[in-house]
Amino acid sequence: MTARPPLPPFTAETAAQKARMAEDAWNSRDPVRVAGAYTPDSQWRNRAEFPQGRDEIVTFLSRKWARELDYRLIKEVWTFGGNRIAVRFAYEWHDDSGQWYRSYGNENWEFDEAGLMRRRFASINDKPINESERKYHWPLGPRPLDHPGLSELGL
Repeated sequence: MTARPPLPPFTAETAAQKARMAEDAWNSRDPVRVAGAYTPDSQWRNRAEFPQGRDEIVTFLSRKWARELDYRLIKEVWTFGGNRIAVRFAYEWHDDSGQWYRSYGNENWEFDEAGLMRRRFASINDKPINESERKYHWPLGPRPLDHPGLSELGL
């Protein structure tokens, strides 16, 4: 199996790198790319769903991004230690009726020795927003390096 650096144990720098790599992958909205960062038997809790393994992750993400349109995400490390990282995140999206949302949450991540995520537990809340309240305006894809993060945006 190919290693996915940075590898645990994490430092402040490597935890931030891992979070940014995850953010960039999720902003690609490519379920296969995202699933490649997880162990083949990875366990998730995402709201009330419990995907297990890469195939279920791909199915879950495909369904998610078919519903959550124009998805843009920012992640920020909350804390880290050993092979675990906790992040907070917020993402903006709209549904097929044009209603915008900002979804807030926390994720707890656990990595194997090769740097693949073996467990991901997410808690998420959705807040309807007006389009004028949006804070994420970059073109679809990775967040530009000069775009503010969550703390700078006051989120």
